[in-house]
Amino acid sequence: MTKNKKSTLLALLAVLLWSTVATAFKISLKELHFIHVLAIATYTSAIIFFIFLIIKKQFLLIFQMSSHQWLISAFSGLLNPFSYYIVLLSAYSMLPAFMAQPLNYTWPVVLVIFSAWLLKQKLQKRAIVAFILSLAGVFFISLSKTPSTSTSSANFVGILLATGSSIIWSLYWIVNIKDHRSALIKLFLNFLFGSFYISLLILILDKPFPHWNASYIAAIYTGLFEMGITFLLWLTALNTASRTDKISIYIFLSPFLSLFFISTILQEKITLWAIIGFICIATGIIFLKWKEIFFYEKQEQ
Repeated sequence: MTKNKKSTLLALLAVLLWSTVATAFKISLKELHFIHVLAIATYTSAIIFFIFLIIKKQFLLIFQMSSHQWLISAFSGLLNPFSYYIVLLSAYSMLPAFMAQPLNYTWPVVLVIFSAWLLKQKLQKRAIVAFILSLAGVFFISLSKTPSTSTSSANFVGILLATGSSIIWSLYWIVNIKDHRSALIKLFLNFLFGSFYISLLILILDKPFPHWNASYIAAIYTGLFEMGITFLLWLTALNTASRTDKISIYIFLSPFLSLFFISTILQEKITLWAIIGFICIATGIIFLKWKEIFFYEKQEQ
């Protein structure tokens, strides 16, 4: 198998696994508080990254880091997994998965906007168009009404949280752009600090873990395939490919597949407004990324 075929296979496997996570979120939240879901998933991911650090013989490199690098990891861990997933899982606890998932997926557009602002990059017109389309998508999704949601204040807060999570995710990635350490080391330390933060929060709020139930399995699954193994599959795919742009575009299959799992496994009835909103967000993202790929290929010819 050639390197490009291997990278494509790994990327598609990662996308397939990520597509199941919105469903896993809702299953885990049936019998667990979102703080407990985050704790279980974070602990699981930290263990996974630790194991891979040992396998890759990179664990001892941690003790060679400067105090500045430790501070960066502490801050990154505060952003992700701690803050990002608290906001995202809070949104999933308030909204149906078919609403929360596409709202969270505005992050590629938000990332471009924040990069222009914080990294002083040029903001291109297509990014502005994509941003407007994403806002329209958020508006249409917010019009959705189902037996489990309405135009109540809780629903409004859930929409704000799901959309706002993309801001935290974008900030996290901008911080990582200037951090040139091994991705595996960064991920392990992020989740190590995240484990500390979430444990401290559980103690402060006095929220002991409930007895074992089926939702624990879904929370562990989330740690394995949202935060842990799948991220390593994706990084391996990017590092193996001759053209990372050809691989990275596969990630945008994820929201489409995710809605399929949401409708079939969770049996959520996706509303017309949600479909329109999803199309707006997806169109904005595809327009943004398609133009970049087209321009890249034109330069190569």
